[in-house]
Amino acid sequence: MYTYSKKVLPKSSIELVVDIKKEFIKKEYDKAFNKLLESLQIEGFRKGKVPADIGKKHIKGEEIYKEAIQSILPSIYEEIVKKEDIKPIINPKIELTKAKENEDWQVKFNIAIKPVFKLPDLKKIASDVKGNAKKDEIWVPGKDPKSEPEKEDAERKKQKTLNALLEAMITKTKIEIPDLLIEAELEHKLTGLLDEVQKIGLTIDGYLKSKNTNMDDLKAKYRHEIDETYRVEFILNEIADLNNIQVDQVDLDKIFENIEDEKAKQTALQNSYFYASVVRKQKTLEYLLNL
Repeated sequence: MYTYSKKVLPKSSIELVVDIKKEFIKKEYDKAFNKLLESLQIEGFRKGKVPADIGKKHIKGEEIYKEAIQSILPSIYEEIVKKEDIKPIINPKIELTKAKENEDWQVKFNIAIKPVFKLPDLKKIASDVKGNAKKDEIWVPGKDPKSEPEKEDAERKKQKTLNALLEAMITKTKIEIPDLLIEAELEHKLTGLLDEVQKIGLTIDGYLKSKNTNMDDLKAKYRHEIDETYRVEFILNEIADLNNIQVDQVDLDKIFENIEDEKAKQTALQNSYFYASVVRKQKTLEYLLNL
C-alpha cells in the first residue's frame, strides 16, 4: 500500500516521506468516484441511480482527485503517527511532491511535536531576580495590603517581579519552538490584523505606512513575539507537570458560580478545559512568585 521514512529535524520537528503505490491510489480513486456518483443529481435520474458512464461526463477529475486525497492522506498519516508513537501538537504541513495519474505518489508530512528541554534551577533564578532588584521594588508574598493605593502598588510590584522571573527563565532555558507552530500562529495573527484593518476602512499597505513599517518587519516582530509566548507556555507547563500542579473541580466551580447569565455559564461549562488551563497557569505563576 505504502512505504515511508522518518527523519527527526531540528526544532522539535519530524518529517515523514511517504511513497504510495499506484494500485492503492487507483482503488481509492474508484471509491472516490463512486461516492461522488451516489450524490450526483441529474435530470431524468434519481439521486444515487446515475449510471457510471453518464456520471463520468458530469464529475470533474479535480473533484475525484480532491475526494481521493481527503480519503488517502488522513488515514495514512494517522496510521504512521500511531505506529511511530508521534504526538503532534498541531496539524501537519502536507506537501504532495509526486501526484501524477497512473504513477506512485509521494507526500511529505512536516510534523511539530512538543519540545523536549531541561528546566534551569528555578530557585536560583528567583533568588537572583530578587537579589538584583531594589528592595522596595520586590513583591513579598504573605503581606496583605489594606488600602487601595497599597493594593495597586503591591500588584505593580508583583507583576514586575513576575516579568523579571519569566524573562530570566526564557534566557536560561534552551528550548526551540517548531517553525510550523510559529508560522501557523503568524498566519492567524495576520488574518486577525487584516480583519481589524478592514473594519476601520484601511488597506494593509495604509496600515503599514501609518506604523512606519513594512510587511517583512511586521512578520519578524510577530515571529519574535510568538516565539517568546510559546517559550513561556511550554516552560510553565513543564513546571506545572514536574511540581504536580493540578486544577480540581472546586477551582472551576469558583469561576462558574460567579457567572450570573445562565447561557454564558453553560458555554463556560462546555469549555471547562480552557478554564482549567487558565487556572493551572495562574497557579504555576503563583508557585514561581513564592519560590
